[in-house]
Amino acid sequence: MKVIMVCSGGMSSAIVVKAIKAEAAKQDFDLDMIAVGSGAVEDELKDGDYKLLLVAPQVKHQFATFEKYANENGVPIAKVEPMGYTPIGAPKTLELIKKYR
Repeated sequence: MKVIMVCSGGMSSAIVVKAIKAEAAKQDFDLDMIAVGSGAVEDELKDGDYKLLLVAPQVKHQFATFEKYANENGVPIAKVEPMGYTPIGAPKTLELIKKYR
């Protein structure tokens, strides 16, 4: 499953994405996931074949903008809960991702 996560600059999300990928591997769940900053998400959605756009807690105030980009590209969108936006919260966020497979 191909997933993109957007955060402010892409740096903090990269750490979380790494943990989610590790959890997916433990659960034998095929996951191709990247993190991008808010300025890159529109172009990345156009160029990719994503099945889900996740919005990190620190950019939830931009949700309406990201939702517009997601809708234009036929990609479902979901907010990551603050408790799921940590390496320890990776299992919680993976369960959210699985709901969209």
